[in-house]
Amino acid sequence: QVQLVESGGGLVQAGGSLKLSCVVSGRTFGTYTMGWFRQAPGKEREFVAGIKWSGGITLYADSVKGRFTISRDNAENTVHLQMNSLKPEDTAVYYCAADDAIWAGIHSSFKMYDYWGQGTQVTVSS
Repeated sequence: QVQLVESGGGLVQAGGSLKLSCVVSGRTFGTYTMGWFRQAPGKEREFVAGIKWSGGITLYADSVKGRFTISRDNAENTVHLQMNSLKPEDTAVYYCAADDAIWAGIHSSFKMYDYWGQGTQVTVSS
């Protein structure tokens, strides 16, 4: 059984920074593609960022490009999301997800991810 546990959410003022972390346990972490998604009230879950198992390939949503950075530490079974220059529109529940499919790309659809964390709230005040 795979478990994902997020941490690092909270309340921050616009322009501030937060770093989210996700620890994966239960199976081999190193081969998963990892993703971060977010969901605001009344909206569909949306892709934020993804990273291949090697860490060398990343993908970002246009809305966060240049502000957010995804990284992973395979030795620690952990993936991080560094969020800078936060905006009120970044307010959402942030979810960590793992995709165990073996392919060359990074899925941006939440439907393609197999395992999910419980989510962590990020609130950005104006």
